[in-house]
Amino acid sequence: MIARLEAGLDASAEVIGGKAVGLVRLLRLGLAVPDGFVVGTANCREYLATGRRPEGLDEAAAVLGGGAGSAGGGAGSAGGGAVSVRSGAAVSMPGMMSTLLDVRPPLGDAVAAVFESWNTPRAITYRRLHDIADEAGTAVIVQAMVYGDRDGRSGSGVAFSRDPNTGDPGPYGEFLPGRRGDAVVAGEERTLPVGELASRLPDVWASLRAALERVERHYRDVCHVEFTVESGRLWLLQVRPGGVAGHAAARVAVDLAEEGLITRAEAVARVDLDRLPRVPRLPAEVPPLARGLGASPGVATGRVATTADAAVRMTGPVILVRPTTSPLDLHGLAAAAGVVTARGGPASHAAVVARSMGKPAVVGAPLEALAEGTVITVDGSTGVVAAGEHPPRIPGADPAETRLRAWATGL
Repeated sequence: MIARLEAGLDASAEVIGGKAVGLVRLLRLGLAVPDGFVVGTANCREYLATGRRPEGLDEAAAVLGGGAGSAGGGAGSAGGGAVSVRSGAAVSMPGMMSTLLDVRPPLGDAVAAVFESWNTPRAITYRRLHDIADEAGTAVIVQAMVYGDRDGRSGSGVAFSRDPNTGDPGPYGEFLPGRRGDAVVAGEERTLPVGELASRLPDVWASLRAALERVERHYRDVCHVEFTVESGRLWLLQVRPGGVAGHAAARVAVDLAEEGLITRAEAVARVDLDRLPRVPRLPAEVPPLARGLGASPGVATGRVATTADAAVRMTGPVILVRPTTSPLDLHGLAAAAGVVTARGGPASHAAVVARSMGKPAVVGAPLEALAEGTVITVDGSTGVVAAGEHPPRIPGADPAETRLRAWATGL
């Protein structure tokens, strides 16, 4: 199937992929989404089985503008017909499949390339790690390009409606002025806290805050969005609800109940109190070797591995230490007890994959060159990297957990 992305599109994630389902919901909420269409997962399965490409791609792309539904209107981006071609499986597989930007019809090769990336070694490895069925296939989303590198009032970023590490309320994330979204994910450049938009582009900041509040109220859960700002206009490219675990999940559940978005019974049901982990922390007196951004909570100790291959080869717990990571490092990330990158922010590849695997991660930590095999300890909550091994402290119950347990007793 080839279906236009519009508020009235009604299909499941198994048919059009999770990313397309999220885009449809954004449109129903009246938010700005670049005009586009989705090529369904059945087309992927057919292509991988027979080599037959879907028909009508170029005809569908020919009528794309800059916006869709109630949000877009009018002429939209001055992309000159260029489109983005992105994967969108039913279950999120961050960075594991191909994305092509600035594509000119014909689109057949680009769509085929995304389909084929379903069977790359990194995608297969990720599916095995997360118990995702090999036969599911991926959808493909084709959208009119919007440009984060158009001018001085442009950029790209990722924003959460609440801090995914702590559950604290208020927007959390990063913004990279004058660059496209792939630069944010690559983690090669220093990003700004998303709150910097308040002084740089106050109208965009107001629009982003309103959008985050709207999607959170719709999903009744913490959400995060990927966005591009083109010449001072905010465009949303993706939304995902949930994904917060541990004590952050307890804090979010309690706060949402107090705000009236969910009931106390729903809050208790969302958190498995019997399995709520006590997230360890490094003692405050441990001297830091370097400080970065805590990107995935927890503490891990291991020997430094400077390449993904070394992380797989070395015995005992290892910490993968890289300037940045990419999908090609997935096997090393899977083998490591934790990860440290010298560059990148909370939406970089290392941060996203580490969170999905539940492994401690510190990003943006300017470590001096460390010899392979050096023992270090990382705290993915505070962003501290310390030399040597340090026993972590296990905190007691926090106020959110105590509140949830009291509610559970009274139900």
